[in-house]
Amino acid sequence: MKATRKTVLPNILLLAGLSLLLCGEAWFGYRVSTLSSQQQEIKTDYSVVNNITFGILSVDQWREKMVAVVDGKVKEFDMTAGQKKELQKKVEKQLNQLVDKAVADVNKPQKSIGGKLKKLAFNAVVDPEEIKAEVPTFAATIVTRINKPASKKRLKSIINSKVDQLENETFDNTEPASARVTRHVYKKYKVSNTKDFEKKINLQLTHIETLMYNYTYAMIGCVLLALGLWLLLKKQVRLHTTLYILSLLFAFVLLLVGVTATIIEVDARIESLNFTLLSEKLAFTNQVLFFQSKSITGIISSLVDQPKPDAVLVGILILLFVIILPVLRMMGKGILIWGREKYAENKLVRFLALDLGKWDMADVMVVGIAMTYIGLNGILQSQLSSLNIQEELLSTVTKNNTSLQPGYYIFVAYVVYVSILSLILKRLKPIEK
Repeated sequence: MKATRKTVLPNILLLAGLSLLLCGEAWFGYRVSTLSSQQQEIKTDYSVVNNITFGILSVDQWREKMVAVVDGKVKEFDMTAGQKKELQKKVEKQLNQLVDKAVADVNKPQKSIGGKLKKLAFNAVVDPEEIKAEVPTFAATIVTRINKPASKKRLKSIINSKVDQLENETFDNTEPASARVTRHVYKKYKVSNTKDFEKKINLQLTHIETLMYNYTYAMIGCVLLALGLWLLLKKQVRLHTTLYILSLLFAFVLLLVGVTATIIEVDARIESLNFTLLSEKLAFTNQVLFFQSKSITGIISSLVDQPKPDAVLVGILILLFVIILPVLRMMGKGILIWGREKYAENKLVRFLALDLGKWDMADVMVVGIAMTYIGLNGILQSQLSSLNIQEELLSTVTKNNTSLQPGYYIFVAYVVYVSILSLILKRLKPIEK
């Protein structure tokens, strides 16, 4: 009776303590998963609003920016002394050419009597050199009149009308779609302009990323504490069953979060493009070239939804070898430990617990994701570097934000953790063949 009490009480205490730790891990995992979904949604909205189709590749955007520059130049229009002097020279040249042309037209051979009389009268009365002597005075008067406020106002009005005409005739099909998308997203985030949108999105993403990594560390910390108990209780054989079954639950939570949280983000963008027009800068910032954010379940869903049979097959195989078989393997281990006397020689249970590891491809998935990240990152870096331009009139700066996400690190933690549990299982004497 005393022996039973000595066994039951420590098991109850161990069960209570590990249950609290497991609840903590599950809560942290839940927060990682929900924050990951929020981050994906925000970044997707951001990538849509800032898509290159609605920016650099949009005729409407270029038109608006160019018109703004021209309007600004027209409003600021005012001649300096040097410009007035240069304009006067050009006006004098044009007036001299007009005088020469008029004299040449009059002095052409005339066949009619009237024409001959006009030519005679012109040469008798008009001295072209005298007229040319007055050209500088006429040119100065013209330049002075042009710079009068009323004249400049009429000139600006004429230029603006032509610019407006060009603006109305220049368009593409992106503006209505862009306006609808932007209006919808701005309403969703309760902002009214681009500046506020950028500020709010950056603050939210920074906050989410910080929380997500903190919860990831806390989640892995709970697992490490659970592993630490094996060192403390390695000689307490009567507690191993409870400890191992609860350890499997820790592994299940890791797997669940690891396959549902985002594992990789592919984000390629033109951080800035500056084009000089009339000494003014036309700027585009944060133009998203490509964005995708995927979890393992998201990858499986995308593959299964493909119309191609080979893609569907790959999706099913990933589901089988990365999710279903690992869960069956943990169930087999739990049954074997819990009913070790009853199921010690059961072939199916032993196969699930001990031999199914040959078909469990979670570790292969870890390597595959890492290689995919390295490959994609290298390709994007190479391609984006060719878009970096530094010239007098045009400059571009690209940015590669591709990264592994907390879901990947949690999945790696799961693979390492279950490997340790497999080693522990083989060392438990009652399980040995």
